[in-house]
Amino acid sequence: LVNRVQDHVQSRTVYYLMNIHVTPRAIYLTRHGESQHNLQGRIGGDSGLSPRGKQFALALASFIESQNIQELKVWTSHMKRTIQTAEALHVSYEQWKALNEIDAGVCEEMSYEEIQAYHPEEFALRDQDKYRYRYPKGESYEDLVQRLEPVIMELERQENVLVICHQAVMRCLLAYFLDKSAEELPYLKCPLHTVLKLTPVAYGCQVESIFLNVEAVNTHRERPQNVDVTREPEEALGTVPPHY
Repeated sequence: LVNRVQDHVQSRTVYYLMNIHVTPRAIYLTRHGESQHNLQGRIGGDSGLSPRGKQFALALASFIESQNIQELKVWTSHMKRTIQTAEALHVSYEQWKALNEIDAGVCEEMSYEEIQAYHPEEFALRDQDKYRYRYPKGESYEDLVQRLEPVIMELERQENVLVICHQAVMRCLLAYFLDKSAEELPYLKCPLHTVLKLTPVAYGCQVESIFLNVEAVNTHRERPQNVDVTREPEEALGTVPPHY
């Protein structure tokens, strides 16, 4: 029964409660297959899949088929690498612009080495507060969380869904379902070619991590110990994962 709902927060709370699920279901979260930009250590952009990325897309299709999921919905972003990954499933899928990767603004398609060389102050500022730092002419994780609210609300009312997305986006979705803090969120590990199966249970979520046996470059960067603007480039780049 709903009565005298008067403001925005109350309306959102009621909407959430009216759409919440009590029946068993699973949410599958995965990143796109390894992209050409991943190989080069570049962030953002709209590159296509690498050969190993295409191999992962086929492995994902086999995995999903083996799960025998009833009425599975597949969601992607508007970016080429998620769409190419979904195409291998040979099922219909829905594209969400809200699932696009975080906008790196002036740093789009740059490597961490290039950001350190051309924007060392920005690189350090991001390390100081990765959740709230906003790329010049781009987004912050805080912005991304707000952008993903409609996706999260829709996920709460759906049955079984496979979300093929991006590293920053997957971190935000994972943080929501696992109740992680703003400080933890930007450093959650979401490796390529791995599916996270989330099964909502009372007061929480069970997580199963499934690596699909297709190697991929590591894109996870830990926070450096020294986050001062005056640090040496070698120290700033010490936690950057190797790439080709």
